[in-house]
Parts: sequence; C-alpha cells; structure tokens
Amino acid sequence: MDKSKLQLYFIMGTPNIGDRDPLTVLEGALKGGITAFQLREKGEGALVGAELKELAAKCKALCDEYKVPFIINDDVDLALEIDADGVHIGQEDGVVSEVRSKIGPDKILGVSTHSVNEALTASDAGANYVGVGPLFETDSKENAGAAVGPELVKEIVSHLPGLCIVGIGGITEGKASKVIHAGASGVAVISAIAKAENTEEATRNIKGRVTLALTGVEM
Repeated sequence: MDKSKLQLYFIMGTPNIGDRDPLTVLEGALKGGITAFQLREKGEGALVGAELKELAAKCKALCDEYKVPFIINDDVDLALEIDADGVHIGQEDGVVSEVRSKIGPDKILGVSTHSVNEALTASDAGANYVGVGPLFETDSKENAGAAVGPELVKEIVSHLPGLCIVGIGGITEGKASKVIHAGASGVAVISAIAKAENTEEATRNIKGRVTLALTGVEM
C-alpha cells in the first residue's frame, strides 16, 4: 500500500460531531488535506440500516471527488455493497484472513493492533496496514485500553520495517510529530478534527506537523 495515503487518516461517525452535518465536517477535513477517511459509525445514537448506507454512499462520493480512500469500520457487507475502498476491523471484529478472502486482494484492509504479536498476525493474514494504539489517553473510544505510547510503534517497526503503521489514540497537533518520529507512516485522528471549531484549519495544521516530521524536521 502507498504509505502516503495514510499520512493523515481521519476517523469519524455521527456520534463524534454532535449536531453538525457529517458531510460538512468531512468536506472541511478533505479540503484541509486528510489522506484517508474511515466512517466509524458506533456508539450511542449511531445510524444503522438504510440511514447508515445512505451516509456511507455520500461519504464515498465525497472522498472520490477528492481522490481520498474511503474505508468503512467493521461492516464488511456494507463496504462491499457500496464499493468502499476498504475495511478496517478490530481484534474482536473478525478473522483477518477471512475478511481478506471476502473483500478480495485489491481492497484495503486495516487492523487495529495493540502489541507486536497482533501486528505480526495481521500482516501475515493480509492486512495492508495496522492501526497501533491507543498511543495516548483518549475519550473518543469506549474501552480503548491503557495508553501504550509511541514506543510500541518503534517496536513494531523494528520487527516489520515494511509494514504501513498508523498511530491512533489521543493524537493532537502537538503530538503528531512524536508518532511520525517513532516510525509510523501516519496518524489517525478523531477528536482533533471532529471536535475542532474550524475543521479545515485544524486539519491543515495537523497535516503540516505530519509533513514536517516526515521530512525529518523537529517541531
């Protein structure tokens, strides 16, 4: 997988944005420079059924317009139904090899991991990238677990230097460079963009930190 597509990975669902329009928030993030988007519709008040399918289709169309990969969290059937670019699953959401067989060889498959062993297993089973975290304390996900710190990214990179790794969990503009310097291909953010007053500006600021870090510049 092209690592540049994972530099700034935005994750969002309607429960993350209050009463704002999800498509407006997404477009602001796209204008600001996100390189991938994951629709993660989970939590209290999350859309289901036809409403979820309609939102997913609209998100995909918007991402297509900006040439940004559109990933769906967990729901493999929905991803196939609307021809999403890929699927992301957690450790409890399915067997990686079975999901890979179901979506075929060409779609993106990401897996949440919390240890070196989980990253190795995901890579061997056909994952294109792994999400590693939570790196810092976060309120965006229930039962996210204890923060593992950027050190885990370094450890996974030492075992799997060619694997695309996305750091996730409590990542802010100020912490983004630490994650990149640890060896991650990019950062995944929820609150830092979803809860920002100016979505486009917040996205652009985080993207700037990531870009500088990838060029080896310390901030």
